[in-house]
Amino acid sequence: MDQSARYSDLSLKEEDLIAGGNHVLVAYTMEPAAGYGYLEVAAHFAAESSTGTNVEVCTTDDFTKGVDALVYEIDEANHIMKIAYPIDLFDRNVIDGRAMIVSFLTLCIGNNQGMGDVKNSQMQDFYVPPRMLQLFDGPSKDISDMWRILGRPVVDGGYIAGTIIKPKLGLRPEPFAEAAYQFWLGGDFIKNDEPQGNQVFCPMKKVIPLVVDAMKRAQDETGQAKLFSANITADDHYEMLARADYILEAFGADADKVAFLVDGYVGGPGMVTTARRNYPSQYLHYHRAGHGAVTSPSSKRGYNAFVLAKIARLQGASGIHVGTMGYGKMEGSADDKNIAYMIERDECQGPFFYQKWYGMKPTTPIISGGMNALRLPGFFENLGHGNVINTSGGGSYGHIDSPAAGATSLRQAYDCWKQGADPIEYAKEHKEFARAFESFPQDADKIFPGWREKLGVHK
Repeated sequence: MDQSARYSDLSLKEEDLIAGGNHVLVAYTMEPAAGYGYLEVAAHFAAESSTGTNVEVCTTDDFTKGVDALVYEIDEANHIMKIAYPIDLFDRNVIDGRAMIVSFLTLCIGNNQGMGDVKNSQMQDFYVPPRMLQLFDGPSKDISDMWRILGRPVVDGGYIAGTIIKPKLGLRPEPFAEAAYQFWLGGDFIKNDEPQGNQVFCPMKKVIPLVVDAMKRAQDETGQAKLFSANITADDHYEMLARADYILEAFGADADKVAFLVDGYVGGPGMVTTARRNYPSQYLHYHRAGHGAVTSPSSKRGYNAFVLAKIARLQGASGIHVGTMGYGKMEGSADDKNIAYMIERDECQGPFFYQKWYGMKPTTPIISGGMNALRLPGFFENLGHGNVINTSGGGSYGHIDSPAAGATSLRQAYDCWKQGADPIEYAKEHKEFARAFESFPQDADKIFPGWREKLGVHK
């Protein structure tokens, strides 16, 4: 059934919809299945996303039609459609009247992805009007809180050198805590990797007290504050709270130096909101493990990584992994820097929409996946700043001298870039950075051809 007469209005102007402030706007790529017209399928998509179905029903009234989602723009040649969703469509909390991401995803990604007349569709960008924006929690903590703990300026406090304990699984409590201590002698921030939690060979109630002790010893030895991101991911709300409460009790006076990591893609919005609302005093670290199932550049369904990051800010993530923008081991490209810009700035142009955040706290770009000191200067140059958390696992524990030297080499890579120095010349005066060339020779050969001769390395 062609529903384009009801669920599309191509006379609507985007600037008027934005000025009105009553619609969430969503841009999709979409290809119809063979034998279907573009506008026909787009209208069916909008119907399924809101008040319609595949037949006329007797329960529709004039009010119902007033909250129809409407296709307002199509570009069939480039497979683009845009749909306006009235904000009254979206579910609100009973307890406080606030908005929820699950409702946004249910309507805008829900059944429409599986309809027979849709060959594929992927959300590329969305716009949230001011009134709707006010209904989301947003972050309670941001990178400025981390800088404050580290004794830095709360504006442009710079690069936070972090790691992931490696191997990410397989260590018993004592070697895990020792690995943390060794890194903290040179670095700032350690996170549990996404599968770490309460394994039988490394139970939380044994390893966490040892990590607390490692943090205290590293702080005493270096005279610097240290940060730890603890994984509280779990299927069950009460299990998450039990893990979080235990961790805070164990860290005691150092509890403000603890972030809570949640696997927000596999766990879902409920897990993120559980952490955000129950522990607003903790930095909320959104790990996006599994996201590539829908956000990979090769995917034509679901939503992209840009959308995931924007959703995370609305939910209240203090930081989210955003990939390495082509400089590490994960999929991505240099122009992924726009993902970072969207979540860290108060207003930004997205792929389709210009979003203002109206003072909502920023979400920190967290950089991980195959990074080391040699890759960082190019990364910073592309991004244009170093106000990020970087968790380099192999880049720290793979350093030829020690994890502390690996951490120091990361700090030095940031300092090298900030000074505008030539990395080879900088390495001559900074041992840890220089030894990174020998630690990661394949990267050194690719990024800095001729480095052996210039640094006098002859093996």
